[in-house]
Amino acid sequence: MRVFHCDACDQLVFFENTRCVKSQHTLAFIPELGRMAALEPAGGELWRVPARGFAQRRFRLCDNYSREQVCNWALPAQDPQRLCVSCRLTQIIPNLSLAGERERWAKLEAAKRRLLYELMRLHCPITSRAEDPERGLSYEFRAEEPGAPAVLTGHSSGVITLNTAEADDAERERRRLQLHEPYRTLLGHFRHEIGHYYWQRLIAGGERLEAWRKLFGDERADYSAAIKNHYEHGPPADWQQRFVSAYATAHPWEDWAESWAHYLHMSDMLETAAACGLSLNPPRRDEPALKRASSSGPFERLIESWFPLAYISNNLNRSMGLADAYPFVLSTPVIDKLRFVHDTITAV
Repeated sequence: MRVFHCDACDQLVFFENTRCVKSQHTLAFIPELGRMAALEPAGGELWRVPARGFAQRRFRLCDNYSREQVCNWALPAQDPQRLCVSCRLTQIIPNLSLAGERERWAKLEAAKRRLLYELMRLHCPITSRAEDPERGLSYEFRAEEPGAPAVLTGHSSGVITLNTAEADDAERERRRLQLHEPYRTLLGHFRHEIGHYYWQRLIAGGERLEAWRKLFGDERADYSAAIKNHYEHGPPADWQQRFVSAYATAHPWEDWAESWAHYLHMSDMLETAAACGLSLNPPRRDEPALKRASSSGPFERLIESWFPLAYISNNLNRSMGLADAYPFVLSTPVIDKLRFVHDTITAV
């Protein structure tokens, strides 16, 4: 994530903010500009950005911002849509009459906006279901209700379903412990499931498929049987030598989705570190050093920046009594898979 400042007073502001605490300007992220903008009223429901070069343009707040307070994005005044590019991807929201579901909906939308920001930065294709009924992307946020079937988080032909229980911190932690996972976050779910979507968009039936199979395996293996086997018998004993996570061993599709998610983890943290000007200058030569974090360029430069960044992130978390920020080991085969993700995105 980039570092943002208020257009009116230059105060440091953050991606989730809705108001500058210094200038009191309303804030909104404008995807077309790639910036968190300070807004001033421009008559009716219109707003303008006071910054030089943008004063003539007019914007509207997303309806989920102005009416529901679960968004902080804006869209051009001439856009016929009432929702921003993120919110319009959500086709089903949870039953808001149920206790806590509005708060969970807000958390889900916030995580989705972070995902979309990164996908836009990486120039990954984002097409809504309305634009492409066959290959377009959509989200369904469903809450489990008494007497109704269980809600399974997953992806199917461009439709990503998330169980809103994952937006409950206590419930998500309970599931993490039950499944013996070292890491489980809402943003992690979004990054994993979008990996399945991009497998269909960028790999399936394309010229990269055979190379993909050499790294990840044959996706034609029975998926249901593979998942059942994983939950009954667990991962192979040597899984860390070839996979980024235990769940990645379940099926080639899951290996790809986990690798994709981890690439996005790394990319976002590296952009944040680079935007903050992070460098590491240890007193000993045998300790991890980092001249300047990099989130762009060849894969070798990214992975070279990643190892010292993961080292300092984990050590800082331990200093606060928290679990490691990145509790994973990147073996050579895993790095090769991450390189394939990088090359796939670069080819787009």
